[in-house]
Amino acid sequence: MNIEKKLFGTHNGRDVDVYTLTNDNGMSADIITFGGAIQKLMVPDRRGELCDIVGGYDNLRSYVEGDGYQGALIGRFGNRIDKGKFMLDGKEYTLFCNDGANHLHGGKVGFSHKIWDAVASVEDDGCCLDLSYTSPDGEEGYPGTLTINVRYKLTKDNALSISYRATTDKKTILNLTNHTYFNLGGYASGKIFDHVMQSDAESFLETDENLTPTGKIIPVENTPFDFREPKAIGRDFDLFYEPMRLAAGYDHCLNFPKSDDPMAKPRFTVWEAKSGRVMETYTDMPCAHFYTGNFLINPDYPFKGGYPQGKQNAFCLETELMPDAINHENFTDCTLDVGEVFESTTVYKFSTK
Repeated sequence: MNIEKKLFGTHNGRDVDVYTLTNDNGMSADIITFGGAIQKLMVPDRRGELCDIVGGYDNLRSYVEGDGYQGALIGRFGNRIDKGKFMLDGKEYTLFCNDGANHLHGGKVGFSHKIWDAVASVEDDGCCLDLSYTSPDGEEGYPGTLTINVRYKLTKDNALSISYRATTDKKTILNLTNHTYFNLGGYASGKIFDHVMQSDAESFLETDENLTPTGKIIPVENTPFDFREPKAIGRDFDLFYEPMRLAAGYDHCLNFPKSDDPMAKPRFTVWEAKSGRVMETYTDMPCAHFYTGNFLINPDYPFKGGYPQGKQNAFCLETELMPDAINHENFTDCTLDVGEVFESTTVYKFSTK
């Protein structure tokens, strides 16, 4: 087990470092302190050969100016808030709208574009990187000073866990997640349509033409969102189905059945046949946003090694509470009050078959 630290660049006069966490199997995760982003994830295939399976950039400038929230920590609120407005205890709050008429992924300068403080350590069962950031009262329009701690941990058995902890000094709303783009064949291997996915998600959130939830929770049965039996991501991609048409693909919140022990089994299992890589996603969150990179088209910001951006070249599984939850009584509770502690863990575990 080993951790290395190097300078990745500077932003607004501050150093941005990259930490490389490596286990004894050779698997490694590169995490930069800008946005707490997973910049590289080297995972062995069935032959033991390592390959980088996450999207991202070679340089800091692209993380600052580019699109897609590549590998980043997202907050205060993941995904969209309709018209950037919400009511909390009788008071209306207005957030910065950075996605047309909507607030997206924390606003103009969300957690994805902050420089996080970092402390690295090696434990018996893995390498750890602890990141922290304090969001002041009123930042991006949110109430309360929010203190956030995130721990990345790479374990001996090829799992990368992300553990979140947050407290506030004033009642607020919160939806923390991570926006890593995966392609189990390697980030530069093209479309992800042949990846086979299984999930126990029983329903999804309907969205409108602005990709904002309408408030309707729709069962996955007889829809392209039904992955309860394994199927290729691309199998139903081109079916004429209105929610898919509006989003140009999968870009929806999938909702899991309630469980007394949500971490007991994976909520998603994804397999890529050529490499043999398998990724199991465990989480104690009630939902995950499944996104197939439908808007990765910016030629000005190629990915690592100059590989061009391309639609559906990666997928995201953003474990979360429901988008726009504060504006829908039938959605998950996204409030955090004084004296409460928000805690959550997501684990991406890798193997081969």
